[in-house]
Amino acid sequence: MPAWKEGQRVGVSYMGGHCGHCEWCRRGDFVNCQNQPISGVHTDGGYAEMMIAQASGLAAIPDDLLSTEAAPLLCAGLTTFNGLRNSKARPGELVAIQGVGGLGHLGIQFARRMGFQIAAIARGPEKESLAKKLGAHHYIDSGAQDPVAALQDLGGARLILATAANSKSMSPLLGGLAPRGQLVVAGAGGDEPISVNPVSLLFGMRSVAGTMTGSSIDAEDALSFSSLQGIRPMIETVPLPNAVEAYGRMMRNEARFRMVLVTGP
Repeated sequence: MPAWKEGQRVGVSYMGGHCGHCEWCRRGDFVNCQNQPISGVHTDGGYAEMMIAQASGLAAIPDDLLSTEAAPLLCAGLTTFNGLRNSKARPGELVAIQGVGGLGHLGIQFARRMGFQIAAIARGPEKESLAKKLGAHHYIDSGAQDPVAALQDLGGARLILATAANSKSMSPLLGGLAPRGQLVVAGAGGDEPISVNPVSLLFGMRSVAGTMTGSSIDAEDALSFSSLQGIRPMIETVPLPNAVEAYGRMMRNEARFRMVLVTGP
């Protein structure tokens, strides 16, 4: 355990630590701790000027990252970072990022800095310039073309990181994978489950998997990588007393792309 110092800047992610004694902790799989404290659920979260956190949940923040930048990296950033680095994709291979929003805009940046060829998938032409500015090599407008055909024209994706909060939109994407490719689900939402055609799984040996956020050391890795590679989230800051306003913007899908509550002057 690091020797934390008074006054040191640290962050706490969605997963606020681990118990250290359940079976999965004993196996070193802290992200699947069976007694996982969730920030804002089992303990008071960040809608406050101060909070108490487990030491096992802390992540050191690099000096060149603003606290307002680090906050989204500890959630959306960590989720996409781990989803990419723990996948079977290797530098130079085609990786598709579905969704150019809160998760996706960070996923594109991480994927570019990790050396992947990137295809961003979103509905409508309005996000193309942003996707390419963030590092995408290709943009696929799912409202104007078939994403599966577009990905296969590029040779098939080794990985599709699905970040959109719409399960139905993920279902057809399996056919856009190369043989032995992975559809890794990082977003959740919508009223329908993901439906999978078993033929696409069997012929081509493709797979579907999920990705969680990560442990505190994973969070530290994500922050360090972001610092090293100049990756930053797109945020809107709102004073803590206006938290209800910020929450409303988020729920109306008006945030571009993360609302960050700030305290003090």
